[in-house]
Amino acid sequence: MRLRVEFTTEPFDLDEAPEHALVAREVVEAAELDAVDVGPFGNTAEGGADAVLDAVDALLRRTLGAGATRISLQVTVLGEGGR
Repeated sequence: MRLRVEFTTEPFDLDEAPEHALVAREVVEAAELDAVDVGPFGNTAEGGADAVLDAVDALLRRTLGAGATRISLQVTVLGEGGR
């Protein structure tokens, strides 16, 4: 099964990226995902179910530890084609 995760971390800072946003980027870019798109107001990543779920676990733990006060995420099933 393939999944897509879309997420944002808060609080926002329009002047410079907060630590939790930098950590979120680091987590998804280091994960074994097929596609990653990091933007100022939202982020997406796609891959096999295990890889996405592992990345979501790390994302939640590490961004909370880096000062995120809210993490919004949505996971969508894209179809078969991964573990």
